[in-house]
Amino acid sequence: MEEVKNKVLKLKEAAYELEKLLKIPEKKDRIKKLQAEMSKPSFWQENTSSTEIVRQLKHLKNEVSRWQYLHDKIFELSEFVEIGDSSLGPEIIRELNAVEEKYNLLQLETLFSSKFDDSNAIIEINSGAGGTEACDWASMLFRMYFRWAQEQDFDLQVVNQLDGEEAGLKNITFFITGPRAYGLLKSERGVHRLVRISPFDSNRRRHTSFASVDVLPEVKGDIDVEIKPQDIRVDTYRSSGAGGQHVNVTDSAVRITHLPTGIVVSCQNERSQHQNKQAALKVLTAKLYELEEEKKEKEINKVAGKKKKIEWGSQIRSYVLHPYLLVKDHRTGVENHNASEVLDGRIDNFIWAYLKKKSK
Repeated sequence: MEEVKNKVLKLKEAAYELEKLLKIPEKKDRIKKLQAEMSKPSFWQENTSSTEIVRQLKHLKNEVSRWQYLHDKIFELSEFVEIGDSSLGPEIIRELNAVEEKYNLLQLETLFSSKFDDSNAIIEINSGAGGTEACDWASMLFRMYFRWAQEQDFDLQVVNQLDGEEAGLKNITFFITGPRAYGLLKSERGVHRLVRISPFDSNRRRHTSFASVDVLPEVKGDIDVEIKPQDIRVDTYRSSGAGGQHVNVTDSAVRITHLPTGIVVSCQNERSQHQNKQAALKVLTAKLYELEEEKKEKEINKVAGKKKKIEWGSQIRSYVLHPYLLVKDHRTGVENHNASEVLDGRIDNFIWAYLKKKSK
């Protein structure tokens, strides 16, 4: 019984530490502010902002209630331990094991402490050198993230795609919407390498293909990114993708060029020109914010005398389909010999291993 008592005391101390790491008091204050905002008579008049506030409130309440449940259970256990009734031993041990499991799950929440971890994700996949083979690999990666999003019950929306000349995709841009989509998927940013017997090679030779994956957070309105009308050029053109009769008769697709930086973003998958423009502006905002953050990081590294690690262009993961089956993450060392399972979207073990390593 003494061993159980010590375990409960340690868990009690750990709960206090977890409360600080999860910023529970700050989140409780934020909940009160959002609830006050919702009580205003004009709240529901702004559809976009009201929907976002309701989403935030639901998410915060869920986080706080999970921690509160853990807190209450630990204190309940400590009271039982203080009683010192040995007949309660088996019941206390069962409860303790269940609480420890809940604690371990909640501790994973501390991995999402960065500014945009709660944001939706904007993902861009570009095929590398290698023609049709690389384009096919880009489409395989898109399918992998599509399956992953389905498993998570997240929404996926394609905003722009350019098909390969024979097969696959030259590039594709899409949104994944769901709790902590960016926090999870930021682990996928980098170059992905495929080794296999090419289905496009009549001599059945082994080919190596590359595709780059860029992951950006969807930047909301409370972030100061100014896009001046005179700094952008908006071009419209006829959509080349699927979309029914409508896109074949109107120039609904939109291409926005940010003149000061040269950044170009396109969207052609929405029904109207206005919707395509709004989606393209979201992507542009995210790219401009990232550019500013990179500038700040370079300045800091210059002062600190450090070289910035360039992740874009570095090989983060290899998918080998011949002469053996293996998917290996080169940053964490995590491996999975069931390559078809990984390509079907089962990438959680790679994601969590990366997040845990980064947090350390």
